[in-house]
Amino acid sequence: MTRMEIGTVQRLSERLGKCVKVGQMELALFRLSDGRIYALENRCPHKGGDLSQGIVSGEFVFCPLHDWKISIKDGKVQAPDHGCVKTYKVEIENGKIYIQL
Repeated sequence: MTRMEIGTVQRLSERLGKCVKVGQMELALFRLSDGRIYALENRCPHKGGDLSQGIVSGEFVFCPLHDWKISIKDGKVQAPDHGCVKTYKVEIENGKIYIQL
């Protein structure tokens, strides 16, 4: 696995998604109100909606296209819909955000 720096905690707003490009990939970063940070594929499995533009509620993001509810923690789409989004391990070190690819 490759560890890659993708930004700083200071530049990541609470409860708002941020799109980060890593090579050909787009990741959606989320900083929850308790300070935890998660990274997931920036593409809803339904119609490819930009998850970084979705509404965050608790530990879920709602796709801006069709309101699918997706867990920020594990990438699982919530019932009655189904599917999954790839998630990435996040590490914080000296205020910098790193992901494992």
